[in-house]
Amino acid sequence: MHVRLAEPVDAESVRRIYNAEVVGSTATFDLRPRTPEEQAAWMAEHEGTYPVVVAVDDGGAVLGFGSLSTYRDRPSYATTVENSVYVDAVHRGQGVGRALLEELIRLGTLHGFHSMIARVSDGNTSSIALHEACGFEYVGVEREIGRKFNRWLDVAVLQRMLGGHGIDVGA
Repeated sequence: MHVRLAEPVDAESVRRIYNAEVVGSTATFDLRPRTPEEQAAWMAEHEGTYPVVVAVDDGGAVLGFGSLSTYRDRPSYATTVENSVYVDAVHRGQGVGRALLEELIRLGTLHGFHSMIARVSDGNTSSIALHEACGFEYVGVEREIGRKFNRWLDVAVLQRMLGGHGIDVGA
């Protein structure tokens, strides 16, 4: 397995992994699967500073993906980034998630971000453990901020300081 930047050819595999979580879990709060066109647009938005990475096997099959996203749209948040990691169900527990998250941390640091946030849905103990194993600290919980599958969901917030100085966004 190796991790690399996603390419347009990976869009359908990324979409398949993501949509499985949309319809079958609370790992994402999306309620409607992405279309191929929406997936292509999402990947195009995640080039450069906010990349998508994929873990692929020796044959090139996508095992999982991760991405960096803006944390909030106000300028003072520009030095903080949010991560997302999704692993195909049949490849969980094999180090795929860790490899993806470590690459996102490396890229976030390389791009000069100061802080990385993970927002993990209620009950996703595997994701919390993964983030803690990669140096994230639990900083709080947002109570009942989402609703899916006819129930209220909490979101755990974890944070890792990256050390980048980022950009000065104002006096």
